[in-house]
Amino acid sequence: MIKPILIVDDNPNMSSLLADMLEVFDYPAVRADDGHDALSKLDQSDFSMVITDMRMPNMSGMELLQTVKSKFPKLPVVMISGYNITEFDDSEAKPDGFLAKPFLMSDIEKMLNNLL
Repeated sequence: MIKPILIVDDNPNMSSLLADMLEVFDYPAVRADDGHDALSKLDQSDFSMVITDMRMPNMSGMELLQTVKSKFPKLPVVMISGYNITEFDDSEAKPDGFLAKPFLMSDIEKMLNNLL
């Protein structure tokens, strides 16, 4: 039984597209609208990975990353951004992967192979 991947993005079109892409590789997806919704879902179910947008209202992707890594240290977290991300502060939790928008099917496949 493959555990679903949690997609966190305030843009429903983006999370829907990503969910469809993951299903091509037989990974079910659950969508969350923001970090608070994501944390609620993480407390209720097991996931194989979290893919989160970096810039969202209410709770940023970085804040979500910090919280997920403190509560679920072994759960891989992948950041999505349309911006170039090259460095993180030493004090910050680091994502396990990064997807730059626009991403391709090959980017998704590579990420899945590397992390799961």
